[in-house]
Amino acid sequence: MSDTFTTPGTTPGITPGIELGTGMAPVHNPYTGEVIASVCTVDATAIGGIMRRARCGRRTAGALSRAARASVLERAAHLVRRRAESFAQLIVNEAGKTINQARRETARAVNTLALSAAEARRNAGEVIPFDAYEGSEQRQGWFTREPLGVIAAITPFNDPLNLVAHKLGPAIAGGNAVILKPSAYTPLSALRLVDTLIEAGLPEEIVTVVNGGADIGAAIVSAPEVRMVSFTGGFATGEAISRTAGLKKLAMDLGGNAPVIVMDDADLAEAVESCVWGAFWAAGQNCIGTQRILVAQEVYDAFRDAFVARTELLRTGDPADEHTDVGPMITPAAGQATRRKVDDAVAQGAVLLCGNELNGSLYAPTVLENVPATCTIWQEEAFAPVVVLQPFDSFEDAIEQANAIDYSLHAGIFTSRLDRALTAARLLQAGGVMVNDSSDYRFDAMPFGGFKYGSMGREGVRFAFEEMTQPKVVCVNRLDDAR
Repeated sequence: MSDTFTTPGTTPGITPGIELGTGMAPVHNPYTGEVIASVCTVDATAIGGIMRRARCGRRTAGALSRAARASVLERAAHLVRRRAESFAQLIVNEAGKTINQARRETARAVNTLALSAAEARRNAGEVIPFDAYEGSEQRQGWFTREPLGVIAAITPFNDPLNLVAHKLGPAIAGGNAVILKPSAYTPLSALRLVDTLIEAGLPEEIVTVVNGGADIGAAIVSAPEVRMVSFTGGFATGEAISRTAGLKKLAMDLGGNAPVIVMDDADLAEAVESCVWGAFWAAGQNCIGTQRILVAQEVYDAFRDAFVARTELLRTGDPADEHTDVGPMITPAAGQATRRKVDDAVAQGAVLLCGNELNGSLYAPTVLENVPATCTIWQEEAFAPVVVLQPFDSFEDAIEQANAIDYSLHAGIFTSRLDRALTAARLLQAGGVMVNDSSDYRFDAMPFGGFKYGSMGREGVRFAFEEMTQPKVVCVNRLDDAR
């Protein structure tokens, strides 16, 4: 059954105040291929209406007290929690995540909204000790955190609810208006979240949802009144945004190619279990998913055999089935592109240990070894259920291999030695280092981002809130009694 989804408000498919949409875009179930909904789209000719609405939203948002912003976010968190199963089912239908993974994402979105509410109440600024500095003894003051104004938020398909919450929650907490452009593959969770925020009391003009192609995206990004672009997605798109945006703040998560080091003193059973889930969670469509596992030569054979055996136990199939471990990739084309990369690696000498089987959009969890460092599957983010095993001879060699890639969000190390763990944490060039865990761990309150080309700025509610606000200093020069 197919539905027509509309963005919040009364105009079909677009928010009030924006010219009529230029077309309809289907939303497909990645597993069945069925059209489950349609959304109205706009092109670049709609930018005038979008910006008029955003200006109105900016004024409304700026007038909301911190208490009002926090209350909206708290009520929205409560509503999402109450309707968690419905949100999870929607994620399964449009993104192809397994139902258990979708439930976890929904729970995280509740946490993200609650953290955003707390930030609205907490992060107001600080007193500045002017009189601690010679020449300023007669002054006192403080700084506040003020909204940037209008923020453009562009979100990907792989976490269609929580990554939208990570943009909207801190932006609303900071008193901003938002133009939200969700992934064309997964707009429905975003639309439902915005509807939920409006139901929770958010004035509807504060968030403008826009569905459309690259032309409307470029028009939004380049608009002078947009003071910040918050983007999660691919490196090529990030580069295009940076060329188009002009003088404004940019925050970007551009992906990773996460290494995990397994030392010879590691708990191998724990390392195998953690790395299997770190590699194949969400069908590998995960920017912090484990992609390169570097294993000490002394334990390599044992780790490899156990890892492959555990991988072959994973059940690939219908994401709505409670027993499915790995659901579909977002499109059959994504699976085909992955298989071509794996075939190319094998042609260059890599050894296929399991997987590389494609059935529609279902791509079997795939394990490779002896992958040449020149292969795409080694150099770039796979964003697919593919993992590479590679032995190393020394700790220094492992660190060098881990750091050899230009994209670096998270890394991990398994070891029983604290000194070695802390040394790795210092030397690994990554935005997060997970000790005795796979790279695939994120708590929504922690700073999240990468080193090198992995990102620009940081997410995580407190850190995104600070990115989305600006300090304003108030300094009072006191008059003494003699005057």
